[in-house]
Order: sequence, then structure tokens, then C-alpha cells
Amino acid sequence: MRETSHRGADDLLSAGLGLAGLRGPPPLPLDPSAPTPLELRRLAIYHNLRGIADLSPGGFGESHGSLKPIPGREFHAFGRLPGARQPHRLMAQIPDGFDRERRCLVVGPVSGSRGIYGAQALAAMALSRGCAFVTTDKGAGTDLFDFASDTGVTLEGTRARRGEAALAFAPEPIAGEALVGFKHAHSGDHPEARWGEYALDAARFGLAMLERAFPELAPFTAANTRLIGLGISNGAAALIHALERDEEGLIDAAVLGAPNIAVPGHPALYDYASMAALYQPCLLAAPPYRDAPFARQQPTLAAFAEIRCRALAERGLLTAGEPAQMANEAKERLLAYGFDEKALELAGMNVALDLWRTVLVSYASAYLRRGAADMPCGYRIGVAAGPAALRAASVSERALWWAESNGIAPSGPIQIIEPAMTGPDPFLPGLLCLRALAEGREGDGASLRQAVEATRVSGRLPPIPIVLLHGREDALIPPAFTSRPYVELAKAQGAAGLRYRELEGVQHFDAFLAHPDLRAAGMKPLLAELERAFAELLERRSES
Repeated sequence: MRETSHRGADDLLSAGLGLAGLRGPPPLPLDPSAPTPLELRRLAIYHNLRGIADLSPGGFGESHGSLKPIPGREFHAFGRLPGARQPHRLMAQIPDGFDRERRCLVVGPVSGSRGIYGAQALAAMALSRGCAFVTTDKGAGTDLFDFASDTGVTLEGTRARRGEAALAFAPEPIAGEALVGFKHAHSGDHPEARWGEYALDAARFGLAMLERAFPELAPFTAANTRLIGLGISNGAAALIHALERDEEGLIDAAVLGAPNIAVPGHPALYDYASMAALYQPCLLAAPPYRDAPFARQQPTLAAFAEIRCRALAERGLLTAGEPAQMANEAKERLLAYGFDEKALELAGMNVALDLWRTVLVSYASAYLRRGAADMPCGYRIGVAAGPAALRAASVSERALWWAESNGIAPSGPIQIIEPAMTGPDPFLPGLLCLRALAEGREGDGASLRQAVEATRVSGRLPPIPIVLLHGREDALIPPAFTSRPYVELAKAQGAAGLRYRELEGVQHFDAFLAHPDLRAAGMKPLLAELERAFAELLERRSES
């Protein structure tokens, strides 16, 4: 366990950067090859806040959210679930202005596969209101392992060789190629199946750290401290799993945004992502999707779209014809699968940012519990030295991975290497292999399907206030596959405390709202709605 103080020019929330610093260039270490823990912390907070929140004028820190300096203490530790191969990270942030009269602990698992500062935008909502905040990386995170140098990441974020210090992720050695290991993809633990356990472990850790911070106020328990779950995306999903298995009654209320959940009877992320990866590029071959946000004024995307349409037709997955005809057939296939029109409006963003391939490569490896050397479909991850070659990372490159990565490849110079870069559409063979895993009934396909089934939610919620919010234009985690059927399932099982709101004009990534296309479309931030619902929960407690 590690305790640090953060006051003055180095506060809990923005590490002293403030809104101006977060809008500026990255605060790089004085010596990139040997960064200090304080420098790594500041850089990690910088990248995570910029990766989650809209920091443009009028966005986070102005119209909603708070980036005012908050002094206090941080507590870091490694936890380990029973039977897990690798540890997970835990962090509690306890402000000096903690409200001793109305004790509040906010449990906010990180979103995506991010590192331990991946929920810092949620921490702002808690810390600015006198609550303590506790989070976990959910068994994923940015503790990248470099096999060429045999180095991993310590508790404080610095790098060390295997055996020289306790490491957050230390897989078995791999000789030969300069591969990079990501904990979510390569831990062998299938962390998504245990997201709820990670979240509950964080809640217990938060209570223990409050006792450490304020021994004169001990004990801190669920009976005398209000615990509120607050999460988005994968973090919100972790909280749903936690609520469904919270036999201790730890969590009193929750506010959840755009949860990545697998609802029984509906396609899970891997299922619909593998369909989208194949067909969404073809949508961009013709209006209206060719002229939609992120696709307009990008002729390379339109050209790639036609290539994808033709490649699918050659394999009998579309009917050969004019681009507009094939694009319309691709749309009909996606709609028949369960996508709705709103979830396709931002297909250009998914394609331009290569989101579907990014998700599928890492999740397939996680589901099949593969290491970096035997990833499904022949994929490899490492620092690219060309289209199909890897090179060893430099000391300064790998020293900053913990602070700069988002926990999933590609990430900076670390790229996904395709199994077979051939033909006019070199990505298609790998995507077809990944899709075959989703459809398979034997071998790896059956194993992957079993792993997905292990992530299914039950809908059995405790009788507590739960607010669930989801953007109607969410193109990555569409509500048609997730929140809508989940609410129906939970209500059928008597979830009287659950309230659901679907938000018009809200998509998945607040950080992209500064993009001219999304700004012109009038898109609104999910974080603002999440904060409003969280504040209402706190106010109701104050009034009672």
C-alpha cells in the first residue's frame, strides 16, 4: 500500500494542471527515460481527463464538472481476487474537505480498459462535493509488459525488471519477437467475467482507507457511510454486476451511464462489434452515411468503403452491384441484426477511428485467455517497425506507457499487426476470422461463446435508487443491445428503484464533442447528465 499527499501545486483532481494546463501540451517529464512517480501521475491524469471529458471552451470544467484544486491524500494498492493470476489496482482519493457529518464514498470503476486514473472525470463530481472517491482498473489498465526487456510496471507507475519489484502485470516470459502484453487482453484472467467483484473490492478498500485517513472517526461501514456507485461504459457495467451480487448491501445508490453489458437473449459487444466491423465501412460508400459526421470530407474513407463493399461481395456476403446498392444492403443487414438508425449515424466515427477492430482483437484474446504470443487469428501487438514487423521499444518509450496508454491497442507507437496484409482490403481476412469466432459452435468459437456467456447480467437488482442514462446516438454501445433490454429485464424482476432515461443528442465519447462535425450536429455531453443525476441523489440524502 502506498499513501501520498497532494496539495498546493499538486492537487488530487488535476495534479495542479487546471483547465489551462489540461488544454495545453502534455506535461512531459524532464527526463523521459527516467520519469518520477509524480511526473507519471501528472501525465496520466492529463491523458485520462482529455480522453474522457470535453475540455473545449464551454465543456467540462466550465458548463459542468469541476477542475478547481482539491487537496487531499491518495492511497494505492494491489488487490487480488481469489484464483486470479494477476493483481488489480485500487486507488482511494480522500479530500481534506471530506464531509464528516454526511459521510459519502463514491465507487467509480474506470471506463474502458483504462488505467487507475481512468475515472478522474467522475472523481471530480465526488471530490468537489466533499465525498471520498475509490476506483479500480477492473483487472485491465495500463500496466503494459515489455517482453523484449522483461519489464513491467510497479505500484507507483515506474518500470522494473521481473523479480526486482512487485509488478502489476507479470506474464510468463516470451523469447524472440518484441511483443507487448496488455493486461486486459493477455492476463489469462478474463477480467470482464469478474467486473462486479473488482468493484465490490474497491468499495471495501475505500472504507478501509477512510479509516486509515480518519482513525478518530472509525469505524467506516456501509451502515454509517453512504456508498454511491458512479460509472460510465465498462465502469457502469462493473457496477451493474456489483449491484447484482452485493449481498453485503454495500452500495446505497448508483448513477450509471452507457453500460457495456451483455443482456440474455441479446447480442453482446463482441457479437455486434464483429458484425459492425465487417459491414459499417461499406455504409460510407453512399449517402447519407458518406456525408455523416467523421465521414464527410474524407475521400479516403469513401474509397475504402467501396473497397470493403466489393470485398464482401466477392465473398458472397453482399450482392455485387453499384456502391449505393451495396451500401443499402449492408445497412439492411445491420438493421436486421438489431442496430437501429441512431446507432448507425456515427458509423463514420467508428470506421475512421478503427474502433471495432480495436475492440475485437483485445476482447477475443481476453475471452480465450490467450497470451501475447498466441493471440486469436494470428494477431500480434508491439511497437511497429513496418506493416508486419515489430521492433524493441526504447527506454523512454516504454517508461511512459503507463501514463500515456488507454489500456488497449493500438496505443501510440504500439500497433496491432495483422495476420495477413494481402489484397485490396488487408484488414478483412482477420475480421472474418474474428467474426467466425462469434459464430463458432466448436473449438475456439465455442470457448469464446462460453466466455461471453460468463459476462451476462441477471437483472436482479437491490431495492435502492438506481439511475441509468444512455445516449440515443451511442454508436459504440447502442442502447438497443444494452440498456433498453436490461431495463425491461430488471423491471420484470421487480427493480422498483430503477429509473431509465435515454438522452437525445448524446453519443458515447464526450472527448470527441470538440470535433467540428459533432459540434455542428449539436451533440451534448453524457457527463453533464451523469453529474446532474448524481447531484440530485446527494441532495435527496441531505434533505432526509
